[in-house]
Amino acid sequence: MSQQSKPTKIEDVAQKANVSIMSVSRAIRGVEGVSEKKRAEILKIARQMKYMPNSAARSLAVANSNLIGISLPTFAADVFAEILNGMRQTFDTAGYSSVIDTTEYDSTAELNWIRRLLSWQPAAIILTGTDHHPETRELLKASPIPVLEIWDHTDDPIDICVGIDHFEAGRLIGEHAIEMGYQRPAFVSTPRGHDKRADARLAGIRHVFSQQRSTPVLASRPLLGNAFVTGFEGTKTLLAEHAPDIICYLNDHMAFGGLMCCQAQGLSVPEDIGVVGFNGLDLGSVLPIKLTTVRTLRRLMGITGARNLLARINGVPTEQSIVLPLELQPGQTTRPQTDDDRLKDQAGGQTLSVHRWADAGLQNL
Repeated sequence: MSQQSKPTKIEDVAQKANVSIMSVSRAIRGVEGVSEKKRAEILKIARQMKYMPNSAARSLAVANSNLIGISLPTFAADVFAEILNGMRQTFDTAGYSSVIDTTEYDSTAELNWIRRLLSWQPAAIILTGTDHHPETRELLKASPIPVLEIWDHTDDPIDICVGIDHFEAGRLIGEHAIEMGYQRPAFVSTPRGHDKRADARLAGIRHVFSQQRSTPVLASRPLLGNAFVTGFEGTKTLLAEHAPDIICYLNDHMAFGGLMCCQAQGLSVPEDIGVVGFNGLDLGSVLPIKLTTVRTLRRLMGITGARNLLARINGVPTEQSIVLPLELQPGQTTRPQTDDDRLKDQAGGQTLSVHRWADAGLQNL
């Protein structure tokens, strides 16, 4: 084997960077003892030389730790609480403890937390989503510590991931809306870029309506606040400025706020307007009518992710990326398809109201 084809060793990186092997190790593990400037220089050289810590070293690096760091966007959401519940029960059984932090959807806050956490040499790290600060990905790629990304899906995770395809979730909602004959769709969400998964679901809905109806999906993005209030205010804005016949929401809590707004406006659901939530939360079981929503397997996601991460910690090969199934659950907040709707489908679904909606939507994309 030629010298060029041999795998790069940590000694090679140390020699190239003109530092000690211990300094390279500290830089890659993100622990104290190396300045940020020197750490960045060492990591750059390691990437250029294609240095990767082997799996045996990864296992040894975490063999004496029983701490798992978990990063969540917020505590104010049932979704992440249920994912966390599935994970923690699995970790408790295996003898691992967890430390939890929230980022409030701030990638820089996540990065700073990871830097602090790495100094503790945890057994593993769990991140929510697959969209991170570029330095986060570089830092963890170079680290020997196993990393699980949860709730989202990518074919190129930092290490392993277990989640759902949010674009596909939006596509399911869009196809259901079209099948039920809706032609003037809208979406209530958070400010653009705040939650990449919400943006992906909106993109999925827009894709379907663009392909099958050539119709835009208007979006209302109220200021951040209580989910019920956000749903109410977003709906209020849409009803005042437009005339949607179906509104899809970031989650079931926002959908509940939207239902209350429709009721306050004297609109009947689903006769006058359709409402679609997301996640299949327990809230739906106490609503006066069954909410149309998409069910996500949150607890199973936590359990599956935790089990795969434990396998990585113990050096057992596991699937790199797992996508869990989604289930659209039709309820009483969307109408059944009528004969008139079927005739419109056969004719291409184009009516004067759709064209007017498209004109109104040009300034709301």
